[in-house]
Order: sequence, then C-alpha cells, then structure tokens
Amino acid sequence: MLYWESHICLPLHPQASFAPLDRMRALGLNYVSINIGMDMNPLSQIMPIIASFRARLGAEPDKYRLVSSVQQIEDAKVAGVLAVGFDLEGAIPLMEQPAMVGLLSTLGVRQIHLAYNRNNSVADGCHDESRGLTPLGHRIVRAINEAGVIMDCSHTGRRCSLDIMAASTKPVVFSHANPQGMVDHGRNITDEQIRACAATGGVVGISGVSAFLGVDTPRAADIARHAAYVANLVGAQHVGIGMDNSFPEDHLDETPPGGMDMDYWWPKSAGYDRAIMTMNYVPVEDWAELPAALAAEGFGAEEVAGVMGGNMARVARETWGG
Repeated sequence: MLYWESHICLPLHPQASFAPLDRMRALGLNYVSINIGMDMNPLSQIMPIIASFRARLGAEPDKYRLVSSVQQIEDAKVAGVLAVGFDLEGAIPLMEQPAMVGLLSTLGVRQIHLAYNRNNSVADGCHDESRGLTPLGHRIVRAINEAGVIMDCSHTGRRCSLDIMAASTKPVVFSHANPQGMVDHGRNITDEQIRACAATGGVVGISGVSAFLGVDTPRAADIARHAAYVANLVGAQHVGIGMDNSFPEDHLDETPPGGMDMDYWWPKSAGYDRAIMTMNYVPVEDWAELPAALAAEGFGAEEVAGVMGGNMARVARETWGG
C-alpha cells in the first residue's frame, strides 16, 4: 500500500526545515507533494526555493528522492526513501507563458492549479467573481497536459473548475479539497464538481484543515467522514488524501517581496479570521490512524489502499507516465 500525501506547505524559504519530511518518512509515507509557491509569490522568490530544495534533497539520497514517475516512487519505497515532488498553486508565476509549465516540470513540479483563491489572467479563484477559464487558460491547460503534469483544481472557482475539467485530456484532481455538502465554505467543492472530477478519472484529496472539515480540532476520523461522502457520491476510487499541513517557522521570513495583503488572499467575507493563521490541521501523526478510520466508515481493504495512495498513483501513471 502506497501512502501518498497530495499537498503540504513547508515555509516558502530556501532554508525551510525538512524535519516535517523526516516525520512523514518515519510514519511510512511514500510520496509527498511540497508546495513551492502560490499566486502571491513571484518567480524571483520561487526559483531560489526550488534550487535550494533540489540541492538539499539531492544531498541526502538515503532519505529523499525527487521523482518523476510512479515506478520511481515504488523504487524509493523499497529503499526506505521518501519520494518527493513539487506543486505550484496558481498561474501568476507562469508569467502568462505556457512554455513555463514544461520548464517547471523539468525542475520537479509535478502538479499545478491555476488560481489561488483570487482571479488572474488565466483562471478564477474560489473567492472571486465567476468568469470561467480564459483563452490563455485553455492554452495553459493544454501545456499542463502535454508536459505530463497533474492538473489540479484546488482553490479554483466553481465554474472555472468545470471548464478546466472539460478542457483537460488527462485526469484532473482536487489535491486538497472537501465536499461542500458536508461543510458550506467557499473553499469546499460542490457535488457537481466532485462528479465532474470523477468523470475525468480524477481524485478528490481530502484536506485536513479545520475550517473545511467543520471541526475545531480535526483528527483522522474527520478526514474519513469527508472521504466517505465523496466515495458514496462517485466511488472510493476517486478519493485521496491531501492534508494541506503547514509547518511555519517563526525565524524565517517567507513574505513575498513588496508585502502581502492577507485580507485580499483570504477575505474575511469568505469566513477567514486573520487569514489562515487561526486554522488547525489534522496532526501529521494521524496518517497512522487513517486506515482504521476509513475502515470504520465502511471502506474495504482495497478501497482503503486506494484512498491512502493507490488512487493518486493511478492518476500519476496516466499523467506522468511510468
């Protein structure tokens, strides 16, 4: 059974600690997707992060392996090494150039979504006006498919996500999202979006963020409840895990150059208080509790294996190849 974490956030700083990765490796995780930037982070901030993370991962081959195929993840599992890929949250760092997708892919970016909460020239954010995927957005979706990068719709506007899923020739995922039918929040996704995702052959990765799970101190059982909702709607083969854990370090300044308006990216009108600073997360250690929690919700053994990682591995094989 592969344990596949679809999205976590280390500090966006070249010196971010890899201690969370060591915790995940100790828990038996096999693949972790690490965020390397969002729409508010310019390329001048993102590139040093990618360069540093690549160098530091490569310097400890007995612990980490930057991968580009599922076979490499399986090989890393046998070797007791944590497989890692990068993900990008938003299209602004692509600088309106579809060719940037291929470049970032060669640097380790395995997954991209096109808008972080707010609209840009490519796509709509989930906390902004609805317009739909732009003509440039269609070109970038095509570039993502052609580059063998996983097309993600997390943080994306509802109408726009449906446009993306209709345009994509590869399976589309919500790497870290929860059903709106369980908790009414703008970051959560509707039954229509879930069905459209499943129709592409994609996966909804259940997030471990308290506000989106609807509990103050979430645990594995809460992840399992939301997973069961999606499974009952479209089948267990379309469910995964993307806890979205964040690991801030007070001594590292990860503020984008020129400052950042927290209330713009995380608007109070959408139910945020002090941006995302007051949110809680399912503890990383609850990965060990997830199989039993899923079984308690009625998932069979093969279904549990799919949710824990097999389903995302299927999407990756169809997208990355190998």
